Parts: sequence; structure tokens; C-alpha cells
Amino acid sequence: MKTSFAFILCLLYTLTSTSQTNTYSISFENAVHHEAFITATFPEITSEVLTLNMARSSPGRYAVHEFAKNVYGFKATDSKGKALQVTRNNPYQWNISGHDGAVTVNYILFANRGDGTYSQVDETHAHLNIPATFIYAPELADRDIKVDFKVRKDLNWKVATQLPKVSGTTYSAPHLQYFMDSPTEISDFGLREFVVTESNGDKKTIQLALHHNGTEAELDTYFEKVKKVVLEQQSVFGELPDYDYNTYTFLACYIPNASGDGMEHRNSTILTSTRSLANGGMEGNIGTVSHEFFHGWNVERIRPNDLEPFNFAEANMSGALWFAEGFTSYYTNLILCRAKLMSETEYVEGLTGTFNYVWNSPARQFFSPIEMSYQAPFVDAATSVDPVNRENTFISYYSYGSVLGLALDLSLREKGLNLDDYFKLIWKTYGKNEIPYTIENLHASLKTYAGNDFGDTFFNKYIYKSEMPDYTSLLNAVGVTLKQNAEAPYFGASVAIDKDLNGEIKTNSIIGSPAYMAGLDEGDRITSINNTPFPNGLSFANYIKTLKVGDTLEIDFTRFGVANKTTVTLASSPEYSIQLSEKNGEKVSKKILEKRNQWLKIE
Repeated sequence: MKTSFAFILCLLYTLTSTSQTNTYSISFENAVHHEAFITATFPEITSEVLTLNMARSSPGRYAVHEFAKNVYGFKATDSKGKALQVTRNNPYQWNISGHDGAVTVNYILFANRGDGTYSQVDETHAHLNIPATFIYAPELADRDIKVDFKVRKDLNWKVATQLPKVSGTTYSAPHLQYFMDSPTEISDFGLREFVVTESNGDKKTIQLALHHNGTEAELDTYFEKVKKVVLEQQSVFGELPDYDYNTYTFLACYIPNASGDGMEHRNSTILTSTRSLANGGMEGNIGTVSHEFFHGWNVERIRPNDLEPFNFAEANMSGALWFAEGFTSYYTNLILCRAKLMSETEYVEGLTGTFNYVWNSPARQFFSPIEMSYQAPFVDAATSVDPVNRENTFISYYSYGSVLGLALDLSLREKGLNLDDYFKLIWKTYGKNEIPYTIENLHASLKTYAGNDFGDTFFNKYIYKSEMPDYTSLLNAVGVTLKQNAEAPYFGASVAIDKDLNGEIKTNSIIGSPAYMAGLDEGDRITSINNTPFPNGLSFANYIKTLKVGDTLEIDFTRFGVANKTTVTLASSPEYSIQLSEKNGEKVSKKILEKRNQWLKIE
């Protein structure tokens, strides 16, 4: 009798759970024209009007993207198939009334951008970013979800996703937040996996689902690189995160119709590129693997409190992106160097572009790293038609945080400490237990790890304000030379030579530069310099290299069709080079080499 009663309770629970589950199905009969047909059913509705939304933002992105613009053919019915009234009070919302406690909607989605933000449907794959694909009911966000991906068997499609499988091509999510954070690749992909055994005996599976036009041998070679990245990053934190369902999946599309991108998610990441493995992708794509996998710790679990919970209806702003994205960027190539996927020369010289961009930007007079992070909704794949002055007012928080990460790591190493161990402390304090952090928490943790004076100096100078560390001495301490070429001339604006041998200024001139001081601006067309036209076949940058610092240029140009004249006096270039000191002809002591080897993990 007890067994029968328990069975009845179990059956009632199952029926109740099923009735409280929102279900979706998606099919791709018209993939050739980039359409997906979607059905969504919402049972057990208690409100008179069911409100459905398309998301306006997506996890990992901070700007608004208005996914509703690709939805059409929308219809709503009740459980008996009766058509229901649908009203709209904004472009991304549908209000459905007159239902009988259940609502089923059908709509068509147009999808033709394969990256980390949007979806793409064609006869090569269905690449689905969930917020860009599925409508949702905000009031039912805590419900279980099931989704049936009706794959094209004629195209040999399979499903790769962090969602747990129910059966066949049906997958589930415990709630809306997890569902929206679960991109899905449906294609004839190749799959590789390996198991990492942690020091405590836990086993975690790492998968690479790669949709590409290459060979199995190329996939095997690339997967070996992926494995090296995974294991090297594990050593930074001492362990892998506790992935839900004990699995992490790289969802990679390296195909001509994709758009280059990378997007982190809780137990997976999207990797897209037009570069095939055979044509530059074997080396060129692995950096995105490194960056996005590091996010499994830093941003997915070591998470800024101002991104919790993620808001699908608005832009998501955080002041901590210099840490969440920027420090991750610092580790991106450092990991490749430590994993022997990049030489120490390549790594060190590769610092040059990012350093010059940050160091020489006039934007630091306007915004600190925190305030740069606040700009994300305007720059993170955001679009605008009105011109902006980003050249002078914005430094990417990726780059800004990356050079600050470099400075913090090298500064800590002068004290016998390192950034790896600071990250371990942050991980154990916040990430492992998934406690969202504040910038003040990061500050306090640095003081705990490196001392009050050190922590206060770093945050008060370089995070809350926009001062810059002494990179010359920091780099010298690891046998790296930072220097300028005082004889290199500098103009201060990007200029493109057109077919008529006129030079069009393509960017805003940089504040304080020779071009800026001469009053030249974006859109101006330089017709001659010192009464001489541009030499044919020579770029403007190379033309400037033929001149000298201090040269005076009499410039004829047109603005809005009106002829003008100005004078530019070339200045010394503010650009730096970064090289291994021995390559620069300097002697490096054994002690300094040991410090460099500890930093780059060179044995």
C-alpha cells in the first residue's frame, strides 16, 4: 500500500511538473531563405493577459539589439485552437487576451548572422543564440522549459548545446535564465572531447563541436591546441569550475558565412570565424578559444553584481568590465605563451599595439577604467547612425583592463606575489561560491592579498582615476624594453588615398596631434602637400615615413566642397616598441631571466 501511494504521489508530481513547463519547437524547412518556424506553448496561465517579449539584449553583450525586428507571421491560439486577440504596446511585446489558461503562439524568424549575438539559419547550419530566437513570458521566467530542435535529417544535422538532453532532439532548461544562456549549434559538426580529472577526483568533460569545411585531421590537430589551453587555464585557478551537468562545450563555426565573434556562456561558448583551420584559423582562431574559456571563471562565476540578474529587456551596464573583460584579455595571449602555442617573442611584441592604444589615447582625461566600462552599451556591437568621437573619448575596456592586468601582475611579482594567486583568492572568495562581487570587493581582496598600501595605491590611482603605472620599470624587471623612436614623424589622423590621389581623412584627428592643431577633421580631402600631389602607389602612412620630425607641410584640402589651406608641423611619434631586451642588444641578468621565466612559465 505504501508503494502504491508513493507511485501515485510521483505520478501527480510528474503531471504537475509537466503542466508547468513551457515548451518550444523549431523547424527549418525554409532554411534556404533563412527562416525558422517556431511554436511556443505556455500552459496553466493565471493572468488574464499573457505578455510575451522578444529579448532586447543577450548574455555576454551589453548593448540593446532589438531581436523582435526579425519576427513575423505571429499568431496566437488557445488550447482548442481558437484564435486569440493580440495587441502591441511596444515593438518587442505581444499581449494576448481571451485565452482559456493556455496559449500557443506560432511565428517565423528570419536569421542570417552567425555570431555570438544573433542567429543564422541556412542549409549549412542552424546557429541559434536563444534570446535572438525564442519569445518568452517574463511572468513565467521560473518555469521549466523544453525545446524540440527539429533537425534537418537530410542535411545530417545534429545538436550541440549546454542544455541537457531529454530524449531525441528535445532538450530542457530549469528556468528562463539558463535557457537564454544556452546557445545551440545544429549542423553536421565534428565532435571531440576529453575528460579532465581534478585533484579531488571529480571528472569534467570538455567538448569541441566544430562546424567547418576542413578535414578530420585538422580537427584533431586543433583539438590538441584547445586541450592545452584548457589545462593551462586550469592551473591559474587550481581547478575547473563546477560545470552544470559536468560538461563544457566549445560551439565553433569556422565557415565562410559566419561572422567573426566569441561569446561566453555558463557551460559553453560560441566561437565564429570566416577563417578555416587550413587558411589561418589554426593559429588565428585559438586566441578566441583562450579568451572565452577564461570567462568560465571570470565573468560567468566571478561575476559583477551589477550584471545579476541579467536583464533581457534593457541594456546591461557594469563598471567592472575592465576586470571582467580586460583582465581576461590580459590572460588570453599569456595563456597561449605559457601553453607553448605562442613564442615569448610573439607574446611580448604582441603587447605593443594594445599598449600604444591605451597609453596614447586622450580619452583617459575624460574617463577612468570604471567609466570606460559604463560605455559598453554604446560600443559592444551597438549601432548608431550619428558620428561619435570615440578616437578621443573612448578606450576599450578590453584593452584598458588588459594593460592594467599586465601592470598589476608585474607589480605583484616585484613583491614575490603574482596575479594568478590574486585570481585564486577572488575565485575562492566569490567565484567558487557564485557570490557576485563589487569593485570595492576587488579592492579589499587586493589589500588582503598584497597589503593595504599596495591595494589602495593600485585602485586609487589606476581604477578610480586614470593615472598610468610606470611600465618602463615594470617591464625592465622581466627583461623587456619599452622605448620610443624620437625620429619617427607623426601626423595624427588616418588618411586614405583615393583613385584621384586625394587623401581623405577617415577618422577624427587625435586631440593634441599635428593634424588636430592644424584644424583638420574627418571628411577633409587633402589635394596636395607643399603644392605636390601624392605619389601614386604610396599609402599616406608610408608617405609620412619619408618625412622628418619638424617638417612643415603646407596642405591644400577641401571641406564641404570648399578649398582650404592649413599648415601641419610633424611631431615625434608617441608610439612605443616593446621587445625582449636581449633582442634590443641589451644584456639580461640571470635573475631577471628567472623572473621572466616565472611570469611566462618558461622551463
